Amino acid sequence: MFPSPDSKNLLPIIMPQLGESIAEATIVCAAFAVGDRVEADTDLLEVETNKAVMGVTAPCGGILHELTAVTGESYAVGATLGYLEISDEDAERLGLHDAPPPPVEKPKRGKASGSSPGDSSKPAKKAVEPTVSGLPVPAHAGGASFLSPRMKARMAELGLHAADLAGVAGSGAGGRVTIDDLERFLQDLERNTISPASSMRVAVADAMRRSWTRPLATVVLPVQLDTLLAHRKRQTIKAGPALYALRALAMGLSEMPATAGRLIGDRLIHPRSIDIGFAVEAEDGVLVPVIRHAEQFPLADLVERYNRLVELARARRLPGSDTGGSIATITNYGVFGLTMATPIPLPEQTLLLGMGAGRITPSWDPEKKAFVPVTEAQFTLSFDHRVLDGGAAGRLLQRVAGLLGTPEEL
Repeated sequence: MFPSPDSKNLLPIIMPQLGESIAEATIVCAAFAVGDRVEADTDLLEVETNKAVMGVTAPCGGILHELTAVTGESYAVGATLGYLEISDEDAERLGLHDAPPPPVEKPKRGKASGSSPGDSSKPAKKAVEPTVSGLPVPAHAGGASFLSPRMKARMAELGLHAADLAGVAGSGAGGRVTIDDLERFLQDLERNTISPASSMRVAVADAMRRSWTRPLATVVLPVQLDTLLAHRKRQTIKAGPALYALRALAMGLSEMPATAGRLIGDRLIHPRSIDIGFAVEAEDGVLVPVIRHAEQFPLADLVERYNRLVELARARRLPGSDTGGSIATITNYGVFGLTMATPIPLPEQTLLLGMGAGRITPSWDPEKKAFVPVTEAQFTLSFDHRVLDGGAAGRLLQRVAGLLGTPEEL
């Protein structure tokens, strides 16, 4: 039985923790209007993080009493987004009256992207604390390598990073960028067309800044694909080339455990399982779904899981359990017609295996004593040079190539 309209059984709708690294989410839309009856576990709101679009669900059935959240605004985890009118029984079961409800969080509006740095007509939006304070620079370098406390405070106020000042010519001692240099730079920016960066683009930028704090290197090897392509053609359910490479890398890492590690301080941390991510292009960025325990399952058993994760990633509806925590990523930049690239592994990863476009090229056949046409692609392995040296990376890449040449072993 539901309470009367003046009842106090109002359950706050709270922004949930949508992932261990998620601090806030943006309201995309509301699925119900105030006064609508909703059922338990129904999505009340659709919210967007820097990784996916997710739902805020109703913990029990009730009537949507109020929505305080505003579409397009971001709210921190734990913020109150509205209230649900619930029955006496549900109120007692959920302990609604055991503690006062959290205060209503009003939206915090930030500056418009085209506003001037000195515009104080709108209160500043409190941003999530950045995870990176700067970029590595050579010793005694000039320019933005030295940032005074005043500069750092101004940059934090504007949400800028040291990398954003790369194009600023400093007028200070040793070529350092001064506050006046920064303000002139910002005023000049206002003369250009400005558009806001999406949450995914900002997340990718932050990840790449953190990745670049490590010494990264790349080894390259041409790999013949004819045997792989013939094997794929014979299969009823066909795996894509990237999945072949993912399975080969997982097997190689399981055989060479020294290459499957992360350096934390003075210790190498080896994962409990070989979890491999793969890059999927989404709107305005790239998402990296992860196949867990990739070393334990044959290629044929991974096809359905791989295809499902691709669909979820393109729809930006990847659950948190299928992202993060991987030791390596596969990226097939060959789909863009690129023959070689040097992609950067994510901050928490040690390795990134890249696949270039296949090309018909002549190869010497010692039995025929003649050149024969083969399909060949350049494979690149980018790695954290603190964990691997070139020899170990080269042997791992050679093992991946060998497995791709005997796809029945996968």
